[in-house]
Amino acid sequence: MKHDLEYCTVEPALEVLTGKWKISILYFLFQGTKRFSELQNSIPNITKKMLTSQLRELEEQDIVRRVVYPVVPPKVEYSLSEYGYSVEPILRAMHLWGMTHIKHIQLKREIQKVQT
Repeated sequence: MKHDLEYCTVEPALEVLTGKWKISILYFLFQGTKRFSELQNSIPNITKKMLTSQLRELEEQDIVRRVVYPVVPPKVEYSLSEYGYSVEPILRAMHLWGMTHIKHIQLKREIQKVQT
């Protein structure tokens, strides 16, 4: 990775993905279109307010697409935008690195136990 001291493009990418629930939301949307209630039921402990906020941020960044159907009661569906699917390889790489990191830390702790 080329180091450009004037501007680091990792930061804007992280701004889109950071947030306690954004990765979880994206995980479920990679599985297909979901209604608001489906997302809320899939993500334990997320409040309606937080889910709404995180979805709005992802929508503003053109990662998530929101479709409102003119029916009563209102029906709203969320899906990844075409552009949103471009995040998938990044998240897969992060997933693989996360698994490697967990194993690394576990091994380090085991070695420390043996040494003490």
